[in-house]
Amino acid sequence: MKHLSLRIFLLCLFMFSATYNNAQTPSRPIQIDDILSLKAVKDPQLSPDGQWIAFTVTEMDMKKDKPETRIYMVPSKGGVSIAMTAKGYSASQPRWSPDNKYLSFLASKTEEEKTQVWRLNRLGGEAEPVTKIPQGVSGHDWSPKGDRLLLSLRDPKPEELTEDKEDDKKAKPYVIDRLQFKQDYEGYLDRYRTHLYVIVPGDSIPTQLTSGDFDDSDAKWSPDGTAIAFVSNRSENPDANSNNDIWIVSSTDQEKGKSLRQLTTDPNDDNSPAWSPDGKQIVYRTIIDPKSIWYATNKLAVISATGGTRKLLLDDLDRNINQPEFSADGKSIYFRLEESGTDVLASVEVSGKNLDRVVAGDFSISDFDQKGSQIALLLSKANDPYEIYTFENKAITKRSMINEALLADIQKPTVEKIHFKSADGTEIEGFVVKPIGFDASKKYPTLLWIHGGPVAQYQFEFDPEPQLFAANGYVTLLINPRGSSGYGQAFSEALFAEWGVKDFEDVMAGVDHAIAAGYADPDKLGVGGWSYGGILTNYVITKSTRFKGAISGASEALYRANYGHDHYQLTWELELGLPWENVEIWEKLSPFNDVAKITTPTLWIGGEEDWNVPILNSEQMYQATKRLGLDTQLVVYPGEHHGIKRPSFNKDRYERYLAWFGKHVKGLK
Repeated sequence: MKHLSLRIFLLCLFMFSATYNNAQTPSRPIQIDDILSLKAVKDPQLSPDGQWIAFTVTEMDMKKDKPETRIYMVPSKGGVSIAMTAKGYSASQPRWSPDNKYLSFLASKTEEEKTQVWRLNRLGGEAEPVTKIPQGVSGHDWSPKGDRLLLSLRDPKPEELTEDKEDDKKAKPYVIDRLQFKQDYEGYLDRYRTHLYVIVPGDSIPTQLTSGDFDDSDAKWSPDGTAIAFVSNRSENPDANSNNDIWIVSSTDQEKGKSLRQLTTDPNDDNSPAWSPDGKQIVYRTIIDPKSIWYATNKLAVISATGGTRKLLLDDLDRNINQPEFSADGKSIYFRLEESGTDVLASVEVSGKNLDRVVAGDFSISDFDQKGSQIALLLSKANDPYEIYTFENKAITKRSMINEALLADIQKPTVEKIHFKSADGTEIEGFVVKPIGFDASKKYPTLLWIHGGPVAQYQFEFDPEPQLFAANGYVTLLINPRGSSGYGQAFSEALFAEWGVKDFEDVMAGVDHAIAAGYADPDKLGVGGWSYGGILTNYVITKSTRFKGAISGASEALYRANYGHDHYQLTWELELGLPWENVEIWEKLSPFNDVAKITTPTLWIGGEEDWNVPILNSEQMYQATKRLGLDTQLVVYPGEHHGIKRPSFNKDRYERYLAWFGKHVKGLK
């Protein structure tokens, strides 16, 4: 690694050249290769002195056919983004040491190595390993004094503690005795749990703080470094409920949790703890209506660090909150607020008074970090991917330009928020993405592209699929039907055990709205989506014959077949009951049972190893539609889970989207 001053000088020259060359009029629509070349910016971290913001940048390595993540940093007052880690391996979770000297991160530099903590001296030099943990490290954070590191480690398996590396590679049977026995991306679940440890940099053996047949997560140091707050479900059978609580353990505990004490006691999901600057209080998120499972609105709560009764703040705010944390002076609490197609930064006084949408507009904030009066934001707009911004003195300023050069000559579609009424008069909101060169006097082939979740929302942020569709002459409708978040619990909970009813009515009303507005061609309609977007697509094509082509990505169809096969055993039971007891509701909701009503040519698509929404569903729907003589196709991506990661597979997926809709919606040969 060269000295930073030289690197900054060289990169300034590069950025000057890039800025000069990119000062041009956008000349072409976006292509699939452009989308694959976009870099994903995440995890902003302000340095202790407030001068720098570290963050991660993930890009697709087409030669290796896998994503690679590097650590960057950018001056918080403006300047060049500097790559801090080299190409050739992935790094994540950048964290600053409190003395401002080191930037640490997680990485494994070879395929054989386990992920460890590494650190870089900001003055220069190569990164050096801080840990050598046999099973690897999944999380880390510096103590307030910088003398220790908090580690999240999974219990080591016997083969990980031996020197026989060949034995480590041998296949072993899965021995299963848990109620929740599988998880997408993780596979079959065992009794090796994730616990908290501390280590002094330079030492080889960490001190274990927590133990037991429970997983511990979301750990946060107290301001004085004497205690750690974390989240854990330590009920009698954690797999049978979602009762996460906030716990506190001493950071010098030598007996694996002897000092452990439970802070919250509500029978629900308490999570995301953050300490007040004086260490006397903890703010967190809570669910006060656990029977509503994922449809329930997250609430903001504060509790004394010594225990007692929690206090709900903004109890009448019927919107989800995320990432709560105290301001530097401890007088207020910042949090992200999800509402009406945006995700904004809000604050409220510790008393619960004076809600303020501090940073709000036609954009979405997916992460933030604050030091004093400075706030670093991860922010996206409808036509701009997520980048690093700062908010100071009431001004929002873009600081990173990671995708600026790539998008400089790309034509941007028009993205507009739309409002209309559903069949029962309910007000529905969404977005319309109009094609490049939109002419209001023309009607365009139109795609209803449905979001996943279902508890999620389309919002003002860069979304690659509608960008690609707009570049290829489609109007794209991004509707937030009932079930979506951002509009209150009742709006979301309308889907409870009623999938494919109100949400179907809402998205169809969106299609009718676009047709009435004059820009959607009623004879050239397509529909599709991924995850719940695929599920709702299944309802749409079993209830309507209006669509000329459909793409059902990672969807579900015959619900009882998923019980014990996907990883949702608990939520299935809470929403629909046991499948052998409540047979009628399970079968009534399953779109597979209406498969004979489908007339729409449909592409079924998903990952081979998806245990979130298993490929079993797409296989069954494909088999049925093929047997019925429909134009259909099944595409399965080997080794992939719910999200498709391999760059070549994503390229293939986008190409298939365009080909399928081109053939069936546009009528291309």
